[in-house]
This record gives sequence, C-alpha cells and structure tokens, in this order.
Amino acid sequence: MAKRLDISDLSIFYGDFKAVEGVTMAVEPRAVTAFIGPSGCGKSTVLRSLNRMHEVIPRAYITGKIALDGEDLYGRDVDPVRVRRSIGMVFQRPNPFPTMSIAANVLAGMKLNNKRMSKAQADEVVESSLRGANLWNEVKDRLNKPGSSLSGGQQQRLCIARAIAVEPDVLLMDEPCSALDPISTLAIEDLIGKLKQDYTIVIVTHNMQQAARVSDQTAFFNLAGVGQPGRLVEMDATEKIFSNPHEKATEDYISGRFG
Repeated sequence: MAKRLDISDLSIFYGDFKAVEGVTMAVEPRAVTAFIGPSGCGKSTVLRSLNRMHEVIPRAYITGKIALDGEDLYGRDVDPVRVRRSIGMVFQRPNPFPTMSIAANVLAGMKLNNKRMSKAQADEVVESSLRGANLWNEVKDRLNKPGSSLSGGQQQRLCIARAIAVEPDVLLMDEPCSALDPISTLAIEDLIGKLKQDYTIVIVTHNMQQAARVSDQTAFFNLAGVGQPGRLVEMDATEKIFSNPHEKATEDYISGRFG
C-alpha cells in the first residue's frame, strides 16, 4: 500500500473544452496532499482524473501521463476498474448504499470485485475496515442496521471504511467534510492523520485551515479567467505555501484577497 503518483504535463478535456492544462506534480506516499484554489479552477477534475473517474462523463479524455509507482494508469491495456480498485474515492457528500446494512456497505466494493470470502473472512474485513475508519466502537452492536441510519459524520466514516476495505494504494477525498458539522469534521481530520500512515492521500478542500491542519504538501490551482483552463500555480510543503509562497496569486488566495 501507499504508492507514489507522478503527473506529467496533464491536460484534461471534455469534448472541445480544455478544463485543465499542463499540470506536473509528484504526490508522495504516506503523506497528505491538499488541492486548494477557487471554484472552477480544476482541482476536483484533476483529482477525478487520478483514478479515471472523470471518464464517466462522455467525451472526457486526457493528454499527458499519470503513473502509479511507474505504471501508466492510462496505458492501452490498463483496465479503469482496476485503477479505481487501487485508487479509492471518498466523495463530498456521504453516500452509503441506503438499503444495505452497515456491514454490507463495508463489503460492497469487494462484492463488486467478485471476491469470494467465507463468513469469518467477511467479518474480519468488516471489523478491520471499521476500526481503520475509527467507527467500530460506535457501530459494532448494530452492524445489521441500514448505513443510512447513521449520522452524517458516521456515514462519511462508513464510506471511508468501504473505500479502504478493498486495500487501495491511494485514497482520494473530494471535500469530504463540506457537508459535516465541526465535530464530525474534526473526527474526519483526525482519521486522515492516522490513515496517512498506510495510504497516499489526496484531498480537495476549500477550507484553508483544514488544508493547513491535515496536509503535508499543498498544491494551489487557479485559472486566468472564465472559460480558461485551470492550471497548477505552485506546489510545495504546506508550511511553506501558507507562510512564504513563491507566487503572489497564492498569497492573495490564502489571505482571502481573492477567491
């Protein structure tokens, strides 16, 4: 687990529209990388391209290269389903399967991958994944209750448990706390700090304080104007980005002068 992502001259298109242009960066293993920037600058688009989720939109394609420990994720013989198995995604709003139990939600990804397990093996995966998501103690006595019966913060941790159950190499999080209250947000942030010991994590956030708290490196995206492609302005250690960035645009955004 925990592999390095290398992105080289990445441009992302939706038909004739170029959404992102010329992104080059390295995402380090066992660390949290935060993507920040104003709405529409392409940070979520780049995030979704890392596990080929953007391809669910018709006529979407990329140029450039994204490699996971040297393997080209867009190679001719690479199965997108295998990519999404090794690079998991946690979305903005908690999305447990409402008709499934808590336990069944955790195992959903493994069932989709047609992985056969004994009941004992399944029970072990459920417990280890829920422990990994720091949720086990809260739900261990009601594993057969619907996932939708949990609070919003618990549902998001259930979605994280579902994502890590398939043992991915990378975990992508698209504004995972934007729909949560402050206490649930703190719980997710604490969890991210623990998960980075085993996973490569990339998080998109509009919350500057959150980026400063949880990430090891930060990438600032921006765009020149409406209809222009998003670009990576700069990327560096989070402490440096927030205290002494190279680019004035980064400083202006972080200090709230625009965006």
